[in-house]
Amino acid sequence: MSPAPSFEPAPEPSPHSEFRTLFGLSAPIAASQLGMMTMGVIDTMMVARVGAAELAAVAIASTWAWSSGSLAQGMVQGMDPLVSQAHGAGDGEGAALALQRGLIISVAVSIPLMLLWIATGPALVGLGQDPEVSELAGAYMLARLPNALGFLLFIAMRQYLAGRTLTRPAMWAMFLCNALNVFLNWVLIFGNLGFPALGLVGAGLATGITSVVLPILLWAWILRFRLHEGAWRPWDRRSFEWKGMLRYVGLGFPVGLQLALEANAFTLAMIMVGWMGVVELGAHQIVMNMASFTFMVPLGISIGASARAGNLIGAGNADQLRVACRTGFLMGAGVMVIAAFCFIAFRNVLPTFYGAEPTVVALAATLLPIAGAFQIADGVQVVGGGLMRGMGRPRAGAIVNLIGFYAFGLPLAYVLAFPLGFGMPGIWWGLAAGLGGVALMLVVWVTSTSRRSLDELNVLFD
Repeated sequence: MSPAPSFEPAPEPSPHSEFRTLFGLSAPIAASQLGMMTMGVIDTMMVARVGAAELAAVAIASTWAWSSGSLAQGMVQGMDPLVSQAHGAGDGEGAALALQRGLIISVAVSIPLMLLWIATGPALVGLGQDPEVSELAGAYMLARLPNALGFLLFIAMRQYLAGRTLTRPAMWAMFLCNALNVFLNWVLIFGNLGFPALGLVGAGLATGITSVVLPILLWAWILRFRLHEGAWRPWDRRSFEWKGMLRYVGLGFPVGLQLALEANAFTLAMIMVGWMGVVELGAHQIVMNMASFTFMVPLGISIGASARAGNLIGAGNADQLRVACRTGFLMGAGVMVIAAFCFIAFRNVLPTFYGAEPTVVALAATLLPIAGAFQIADGVQVVGGGLMRGMGRPRAGAIVNLIGFYAFGLPLAYVLAFPLGFGMPGIWWGLAAGLGGVALMLVVWVTSTSRRSLDELNVLFD
């Protein structure tokens, strides 16, 4: 008689194993995000040596680019659950189809984005900003116009690879392009190697050129190492099918709305700072630049967590999904505890690296402890948004950002800054309060959603 079969119980999900998996996914993406942010840091540091008005122009132009481009970026990121869940389910054609539609949407949404960038100068004047600074910002944005399309194409390819757990190629492409950006800044801003010194416009041209090279380099990498194998299909009518495109947009628009609401909250804060003066705007840009730089690490964790959540849903592993959600939150908060400590402990040193005027540096130093206070909430909320995207529920991020920033954080910032007379610290405390509310709501929402049936969370194409 044959022995009776024995059935081993499935092993309990291990938080340590999940940490290693999520770290392996997120670390290269975080490095890629830091590289992306480094382009802005380098522009800011180099332009700060040109003059205070130019620094203020880069500040306001960078915020304008972020706020206007966030909706477009989110539209492209609608592929996140489509690629990751398809990969988890072993559906290579579904992942390829999501990429094709993502590339189409990247081109489509870049056109209105470029039109917005062309109108930067008049738009900023209409928002009450200094006319000289607005004119300089308009010239900078016109010079970096190719960034609109190049960045979106890079995002589409990066999300396609990340959803399939291939995160290192985008990192290496970004590192190489960072080196190119530094070189082009050195040549075009200060007029080296026989080129004319273009100042602020040179910084914009350097970013524009680098942004064209970036997606070309990543696509060449994909082809050279055949990273598309197992997840590719020929272009055909289905690539452009309206039903599928609308489904993609249905996932991408709420992501874009979430990013736009968050980005424009900081834009409105920047506009309030702009009412105070050029020195205040320069200090705000330095602190925002540093806060944005540290934010790239939990943002990388967020993208990795989104891919991981989608993979687990596609694979039908509900228990591990819940462990992944908890692990992602702990990682996002943990790295920002370190960032907060550095902002507070080195507040008088960090702003000096920008080489700005002493009054700008001194004012920035007073804001850094407040920026440190909201770092942890910022890390938690961005991971929460990524997890909700991976679970096919992108509307959550839009809703909580609308409540946290527009019903609470920004009104509080205005009241603290102007009627109560706290000035710039009041604006930053208002932003901190808004981020805290967003983080708390997302923790609750992610926890609730992760307990649902996996069938409810599946968003794969039919």
